[in-house]
Amino acid sequence: MKLIEESSGIGQLMLDGVLLRKVQYRLSRFQGVVEQSGLPIPGLYRIEGWIEINPDEEPHEWIGAPLKLTLQDGRVFGITLVSTDGRILSEGHGPSKCLCC
Repeated sequence: MKLIEESSGIGQLMLDGVLLRKVQYRLSRFQGVVEQSGLPIPGLYRIEGWIEINPDEEPHEWIGAPLKLTLQDGRVFGITLVSTDGRILSEGHGPSKCLCC
């Protein structure tokens, strides 16, 4: 995996089309590449990072739920909250992930 982008800012966290709240985020996007040529492997990527949440106030139901994060630049990523400290992860490709296709 090759790091291809890092971004941070204030985005919108959504679940089932409903805005949950605005969140501060920090993301790193990795792309799978062919070792010999350096060409990208379609569909092999990982997004990892962090969103600001308050574990005492935010519902634990958000953990593992198919969330969407709208970045400041308008892109929308499918993410999964994996812990109560705000760690996020997304792997794969398609409509439930990057929303680019």
